[in-house]
Amino acid sequence: MFVGSQAHSCMVFTSHKQLTHFLKNNGNPSKSIGFVPTMGALHQGHLALMHQALSDNDLLIVSIFVNPTQFNNQEDLHKYPRILEQDLALINASLPIDRIFVYAPDVNDVYGDHTVSKSYDFEGLEQVMEGAQRPGHFDGVGTILEFLFEVVQPDNAYFGEKDFQQLQIIKKLVEKLSLDINIIGCPIYREDSGLAMSSRNGRLTPENFKKAAQIYQVLLASKAIFKNHGIARATAHVEEQIAAMPGFELEYYTIACEKTLEPATMVEPGKKYRAFIVVHLQGVRLIDNISLD
Repeated sequence: MFVGSQAHSCMVFTSHKQLTHFLKNNGNPSKSIGFVPTMGALHQGHLALMHQALSDNDLLIVSIFVNPTQFNNQEDLHKYPRILEQDLALINASLPIDRIFVYAPDVNDVYGDHTVSKSYDFEGLEQVMEGAQRPGHFDGVGTILEFLFEVVQPDNAYFGEKDFQQLQIIKKLVEKLSLDINIIGCPIYREDSGLAMSSRNGRLTPENFKKAAQIYQVLLASKAIFKNHGIARATAHVEEQIAAMPGFELEYYTIACEKTLEPATMVEPGKKYRAFIVVHLQGVRLIDNISLD
C-alpha cells in the first residue's frame, strides 16, 4: 500500500515493494540518501537525528516499525507506544516534507508469515550487558536492520549513542555483510534535566519523569569517581546511590571498553571507557551511558 503526498504532509509507504519501486524510479544516483530507523513514539532526540541526516544528505528515509523480534519481554512489546499519526504530525511540522519519506510497515510486510529472527555472530559484542540481559535481542536488531538496509539502500544511517552497544553492533553488522553504508553515531539528546530522551519516558508519571533525571546525575558523579579512584569505587558509589533512591531498581551498572564492550576490572592505557546503566522506575526500563574520557 502507498499513501501519496498530500498538502503539508510527507509521503508514507506501508509496503517495502512500493518504497523500493519509488526509490528506483524517482531516485537520482547523484542524490545521497540518509536513513533514520525508529520504532516510533518520536521525540526531539529522533528529530535531532533526522536534522543531522538532512544536513548531510539530499533525501531522508525514516522507518517507523516496532520490531517484535528484538523484544524478549512480550509485556514490554505490548506496552511499547504505537502512535503513528502523532509521529507523522511531528515530522510534518518539523521537517522539510519534500525531502523526507516515511516507511511504516506492518509485521507481515517485513516478516511475511514467519516472525522470526536470523542468528548473527557479532564477535562477542552481543554477549554482554543488553545481550546478557535480553537473550536474542541483538539477533532481532540485526534481522530488521539487514532488511531495512536492503530496502532503503542508504548512503548514511544515523543512530543515537543512547543505545551505544547497539551502535557498535550495527557497525559490526555492516562490516560482516560488506555493506557500503556509513554508520553515524550521534550524541545522546537529553532533557534540560539531563534525562536521556527515550520513547519509554512517556510511560512515566510526571513525578517519576522528574525523579528519573537523577540517573544522569549518578552517572556524572561516577565519572568523577572513576577518574580519581577507579572502577570499583565508581561502581560501589552507583550501587549505593541507586539503592538509596525510593522506587529505583538497578539492573546493572558496567564500565566497559568502548571498542570491545568487555566489562573492565582495571584501566588499561590507550583504551577508551564508557559507563553503562540500566535502572527500572515505575516498571519502565531506563538506559543511559556516558563517556569516561
